[in-house]
Amino acid sequence: MRRLRFNGTGSGGDGCPGVHEDLDSGDVIVHGPQLTDPKDLEQLRHFDDGEVAVVVPRNTLVDFGPRDDTPRSINITEEFKRLFQTFDHTAWRLETRRRYASDEATDTWAQFTAGEPVRWDYDDAWCRTVRSQTEQGKRFERVRLLDSPATQGQRYLLDNAVRNCAVGEDIRCLPRAEAERLRLPTEDFWLFDSRLVARLVFDDADDLTGAELITEPAAVNRYCQVRDAAWHYAVPYDQFTPA
Repeated sequence: MRRLRFNGTGSGGDGCPGVHEDLDSGDVIVHGPQLTDPKDLEQLRHFDDGEVAVVVPRNTLVDFGPRDDTPRSINITEEFKRLFQTFDHTAWRLETRRRYASDEATDTWAQFTAGEPVRWDYDDAWCRTVRSQTEQGKRFERVRLLDSPATQGQRYLLDNAVRNCAVGEDIRCLPRAEAERLRLPTEDFWLFDSRLVARLVFDDADDLTGAELITEPAAVNRYCQVRDAAWHYAVPYDQFTPA
């Protein structure tokens, strides 16, 4: 059985015609109204018995057909940080990893793993950024995948969510099994304003080393579909009980 991803439709609510892509082979499957006029069919070249011709508007293929979406690498210092200052309305994150090495170098990690109450800083650079942007009506949202049982790093981030939501974020959780059922991607990414994606790059030691910027519309649209599915099924962090 093929693993198909719905790329999109240009037809509004009825879903036809539409474009799907085979996640394994890269084949493209289109569906739409069948071409039946014999005079039209006579004009088709290499049209064999058993084949069916369908009509797909050009803009549907332009908008949702596969194309070169080679990302541009950006550094995690100035270029990546600037994205959180320049977006217009929404910064949305899918957080998929079981471990983030940078967390384990902090005092708060030491407090958490020692079983002590964590003394979170509500005025560090991240908190100031979130406050500044949300005061302008912008949104910071993220969905975190959690394993069963949750890893130590995931439990640490659940504790951290109390602070982050207090300064303006909206954080929700989704079991990894549910994410796999929905065929969500396994990579971490930020989606800004539904128009550009920063896909995070980690090394074998779970350190963040950079990001890949994706701006090609059809590719960004696929990440928007991921966001919509993840956000629909995720629950607020304070209503989620880790296994």
